[in-house]
Amino acid sequence: MYIVRCADESLYTGITNNIEYRVGQHNFGTDPESYTFTRRPVRLVYSSEFRDVIDAIAWEKHLKHWSRAKKQALIDGDWSEIRRLARGKDRPH
Repeated sequence: MYIVRCADESLYTGITNNIEYRVGQHNFGTDPESYTFTRRPVRLVYSSEFRDVIDAIAWEKHLKHWSRAKKQALIDGDWSEIRRLARGKDRPH
């Protein structure tokens, strides 16, 4: 599972079994219909390995619901910020 930062600073989340090859595909622009095609170049900013593809898909789907700020905290490895953002503004700290 991986996250790339696009040239327009947006984040794209995906899964692959070959991260170098997949990021290369994004940058080469093999699919004109893909989200990253007009947002190249992309840069790998986060990756996580899984033994089971089902777990990778579940983590990807989970992250796709996260806010940009929460994804950035993950990229930065800032778990205290992730916890703070997870509380939400209406939950007690």
